[in-house]
Amino acid sequence: MADIQGFLQHLSIAAIPLLLAITFHEAAHGWVAYKKGDPTAMMLGRVTLNPLKHIDPFGTVLLPGLLILLRSPFLFGYAKPVPVNFRLLRDQKRDPIYVAAAGVVTNLALGAASGLLLRIIGLVDPVIIPKIGSMGLRATADGATQMVLIPLALMCVESVRWNVLLAIFNLIPIPPLDGGRIAVGLLPHGPSQALASIERYGMLILIALFMFDPFGIIWRVISPLIHLLTMLFLGG
Repeated sequence: MADIQGFLQHLSIAAIPLLLAITFHEAAHGWVAYKKGDPTAMMLGRVTLNPLKHIDPFGTVLLPGLLILLRSPFLFGYAKPVPVNFRLLRDQKRDPIYVAAAGVVTNLALGAASGLLLRIIGLVDPVIIPKIGSMGLRATADGATQMVLIPLALMCVESVRWNVLLAIFNLIPIPPLDGGRIAVGLLPHGPSQALASIERYGMLILIALFMFDPFGIIWRVISPLIHLLTMLFLGG
């Protein structure tokens, strides 16, 4: 029962930051695409901060919940991709870079904003940050103010973690991830076309890399970046 209670408590704290991270990420793609000449996402109602428009039942709900329940050291989630017709973009080489980078930049901005809000909470009540640092979800409130600020502070921490994770993961240079699309836009024509041609197999390649990475190369690159940015936004 304690594990179920802990899972539900963790889920309640993590769910809102995850939904916001994914919603802003996808809406940013659609908004930049619209500004660059493609109205597809706008016409389909995907340039919105309504999370229901972006939720993928498996990637947004089941997968993160399962990872939390299993106490996975690595959390991941995703939403329904925003449809972008790259042929409608005004600059076929440059504009896809802006569209792809929009999600990553948005996540990093949300992570930084969450870290700033956490610092403000620490100024309002200096006890809260050490309390959640040592006790985490077991932190108890002393008074009505802390009953509001402790859950908010915990959500800020989760927001930093989710946004940093989504930003770094999406920067992996394999399409259809944002990093892959950015690389396609930056590379010369030959390598760019070769990289773009693997997009239909991109997710399978990613799964294989994460499952069969015998030397841990991917984790040795990704984990330090995630840790560095997380500590930077959380103030160490």
